[in-house]
Amino acid sequence: MAKKPGRYPAFTPYYTEEQAGQVRAAYKAAGLQEGDASVSDLIVRASMREVKRLQRKYNGGKPWPPVKAGELRRGQRTMNEMQHRKEET
Repeated sequence: MAKKPGRYPAFTPYYTEEQAGQVRAAYKAAGLQEGDASVSDLIVRASMREVKRLQRKYNGGKPWPPVKAGELRRGQRTMNEMQHRKEET
């Protein structure tokens, strides 16, 4: 009998309505052609591409040691954080 996959560690990204609409639109327009089976697949693929970019820039291209669930601050960004975040357009 096949073993059931374990539970996946969860993240809940917080999007503005506009951002969420664009993520859904991108998936609807191109997700299947890009190999994404779901919006979650698109988000994971995009996130990991960014993680690899950050590894190249800040860690000599090497993976960082994993951070366990529960070690990071939880919740939405503060208003101050939202004002100072670099957004790509």
